[in-house]
Amino acid sequence: MSNPKSISVLGSTGSIGVNTLQIAAKNTDRIKIKYLTANKNSDLIISQTQQFLPNAIAITDPQAFEHAKNALKNSSVEILFGKEGLNEIASRDDVDLVVNAVVGKSGLEPTICALEMGKDIALANKESLVMAGEWVMKLTKERNATVFPIDSEHSAIWQCLSGENQKQVNKIILTGSGGPFRQYPLDQFSSIAPEQALKHPNWSMGAKITVDSATMMNKGLEIIEARWLFDFPPEQIEILIHPQSIIHSMVEFVDGSIKAQLGLPDMKIPIQYALSYPDRWHADWEKIDFTKLASLTFESPDLNRFPCLSLAMDALERGGIYPAALNIMNEFAVYAFLDRKILFTDIAICVEQILSLGDLANWEINLQSFQELETVAKDILNNIEKQCCK
Repeated sequence: MSNPKSISVLGSTGSIGVNTLQIAAKNTDRIKIKYLTANKNSDLIISQTQQFLPNAIAITDPQAFEHAKNALKNSSVEILFGKEGLNEIASRDDVDLVVNAVVGKSGLEPTICALEMGKDIALANKESLVMAGEWVMKLTKERNATVFPIDSEHSAIWQCLSGENQKQVNKIILTGSGGPFRQYPLDQFSSIAPEQALKHPNWSMGAKITVDSATMMNKGLEIIEARWLFDFPPEQIEILIHPQSIIHSMVEFVDGSIKAQLGLPDMKIPIQYALSYPDRWHADWEKIDFTKLASLTFESPDLNRFPCLSLAMDALERGGIYPAALNIMNEFAVYAFLDRKILFTDIAICVEQILSLGDLANWEINLQSFQELETVAKDILNNIEKQCCK
């Protein structure tokens, strides 16, 4: 048997990171965990460090860092601090694969750092491609690296395209459950509470992505991701609501044939495929029993109900800095909603306002521009919060 694949797990305490380590624990002959990173969950990364004995860990939150440093003071594991520590671990070249499961815009720099070193990336951080898709994919080609998608939808497209001539594809179809508010009374959307938005009907995910699923911004971000991952123009990417979340996405070819990837809604399936590629490893998790599936249904997305989806499609059409502006504003707005500072319906209002700024078309795509966009987004959010509290 070949040597185990050595990997870094950036964001090891989040949902994707935890699932990744569960897979690693069942495949110790195939995977060696070399580095871990976390933000605030010091107790969990301490436990993970004691279990997997990585070479080093990085923690970005000051209090969590001090707690972990004290708890692991008798350990030989190197403990790095802050964004610099996260980027340092992302840049280390003694791994075969970097799993980037960092949540939000903070995941972009680690993606760039890893690709600069020519490392392959299993990417769950969709913001890397939404904010800087052209930059990321250009760097991938220049450094001869590969991006393996971990999103269930993009993993499905990746698998459906395997062995196919991309020129013979008519369109790719990204499926989505429609979230918890697919049939919720539209006139009650402004009274939706965070607790309601965090109850996804099918998937168990982190808070931010769960709210994105509730607004359907998540599907909008996935369209932008797919555009860069698979090099298809927006007009060849379609969204289809599929409440059961069994078909994870499909590819339609020019002859009318359609390939679909199916599976139960379990993120370990696409994660393991990214870790094992080009192989498939045996797994003992629950499989589909088709005799127990009552029905598979489909419908078009309601753009009046979910304006965030339209806003994302508009940002992709405009190109340039617009997808980054959309992403940054949405992230700030989602956390403000979770903190009960704005209404559920204010999320789309915030995003619409930043996209309406006239001078964005002239902005360059770089880290400095993203920092300036954060300032703009905070100003917009501050004004919305004041109006909300009146």
